[in-house]
Formats: sequence, structure tokens, C-alpha cells
Amino acid sequence: MLDSTLTGLELAGLAGWDNSKVSRYEHGKQTPTEQDIHTWCALTNAPLHVADLIATVRNVEAAWLEWKRIQSHNAQKKTAKVETESKLIRGYDPDLIPGLLQTREYATEVLRECIQFVGGPDDLTAAVAVRIERQQVLRKGMRRFHFLIAEQALYTTVGSDEIMVSQLEHLAAQVRSSRVALGIIPRTARFRAPVTNFLMYDVRQVQVETVSAELTITQPREVALYERAFQILMKQAAKGEAAREMIQIAVAARPT
Repeated sequence: MLDSTLTGLELAGLAGWDNSKVSRYEHGKQTPTEQDIHTWCALTNAPLHVADLIATVRNVEAAWLEWKRIQSHNAQKKTAKVETESKLIRGYDPDLIPGLLQTREYATEVLRECIQFVGGPDDLTAAVAVRIERQQVLRKGMRRFHFLIAEQALYTTVGSDEIMVSQLEHLAAQVRSSRVALGIIPRTARFRAPVTNFLMYDVRQVQVETVSAELTITQPREVALYERAFQILMKQAAKGEAAREMIQIAVAARPT
């Protein structure tokens, strides 16, 4: 309403709402219905904002998921469903190897630490099994995958040196995969975008993990920002044999 000449009281009057309704919406004390969004935008001459606002409202209750649910095997199954429905899956991680590229031992250690950190349900075995099962999506259908990781992810110790060497060798094998594109952002790369870990499913949904929750983003203009960030990171990434060489250097740095 900032670009409109209407006051809150005038908007409420035109919409047939009680006088406090506009204020409750503006201060986030009440979630607007989709019909109210259409009404608001029509009266303030802002029809182009309807799609973004409705996407936001639909996502309010679903956006934040507790880590306790994220790491449970039921949540893993929900993620698997999104992956199955997607044709292009892209992601970036600054510290860890992406879940779809993890070995069983690496995944076990990651999930164990997460469960212990938040005190989630003790379903480690089931969660690991589903994560490994999810990896079948790499070999089925016509999907394409593009993962970017920061060089730090090659050195973050998960479990033990033995687990890390096995994981890095598995990662190196993916460099020559015809279905998976892998890029590694050198640690000396210039700062170009304020990003944390995220996964993009086609151009319709982005998942971002924080310390306490997972944020699911569907608002078109926000998804576009992650698309832009991915394109920036992709230009900075080492690919092909250059990426493979970086992985081999990380392997050689591990005690034998």
C-alpha cells in the first residue's frame, strides 16, 4: 500500500472490512486469505503483486520445519517425493557434500550429529536408509543435476579420515558422470553473493537449511534471487578435471 494514495481506513472501507483488519495484515498479526489479497491488490492498483503474495501466504505454515522433522525418515521421504517430481535439481553447500552424493558412512555421521544436536527422534537407521534410497533418483528418468560446493566441503571432517577418503573418492567419480555436473568454488574465490546452503527444484521451489529449521521458498521473486546466486557461483567454480584435481589434493591431505 506504500505506492497507493489510500489510507488504511480508506482501504478497509472500500473493501468492506473492519477498520483494524488492514493494520493486522500490515503488522503480521493475521494471515490474509487469497481473496483478501486479490481485493487489496485490486484496490491499490497492484495486480502484478498477486502471484507473489499468494505464494507467500501458501507457504507461511509450511515454510519452517523443525530440524527434528527434517532429519526424520518421514521428512526424508517427503524430500524424495519433491526430487522425483523435479527435472532439474541444483544445489550449493559451503561446508558439506550434498546429500544425494553422500556415501552411506558419511550420511550416517551427518545425520547422527544433526539428531544429537537438536534432540530429534532417534530414527538414525531409518533416516540413513531413506537418504541412500533417495540417491536412486540420480540413475532414473531424464533428470539433470548440478551441484556446487565450496572447497571447504572437501576438508570438513565428517566422522573420520577413512570416511572422508571414501567420500572424496566417491565424489571424484561423479566428476565424469553424464548425469551430474559438479563444480567446486575455490577458497580464494571473490565474494559475489550472500548465500548459504540451498537446493533448487526446477524453478519452482528452493530449500534452505538453517540451524533450527528448513525454509521452503516458492515466491517467484525470491526463487529468482537463488537462480541468480547459482549462476554467479557457477561462473566461479572449477569443473571437470580441474575439480577432480582439487578433490585428489584433498584426499592426499588426509593421513593414510
